[in-house]
Amino acid sequence: MLLSSLKVSRAEFERETGWSLKEEGACKGDVCIPIPDAQKGDEVDAAALAEAMALPLVKAEGQDLWALGPESIGSRALTSAEAPDFALPDLDGNLFHLSSLRGEKVLLYAWAPY
Repeated sequence: MLLSSLKVSRAEFERETGWSLKEEGACKGDVCIPIPDAQKGDEVDAAALAEAMALPLVKAEGQDLWALGPESIGSRALTSAEAPDFALPDLDGNLFHLSSLRGEKVLLYAWAPY
């Protein structure tokens, strides 16, 4: 999200980041992060939200321009523990859908010979 001011409308923050600012905090899917009460008005402080939510915030030197990054840039952190659905043939040739295990803990092991 590119910002020309650290004060941003709540609606713009939600639209650009995908996070909803609710009573319980900033929420995306099943994940909610507690945020300061001061951030619950119509206008929010992007710097305070970035700090509370561990979002990267970078200022362009000599410019009134900031970049508020996503939850994870190039790291191994996941924003959700929900894997996308895919299907592969089982040993009998029948398609097996990962989504058939939804709600259960699953370990995916991938191997490649190279």
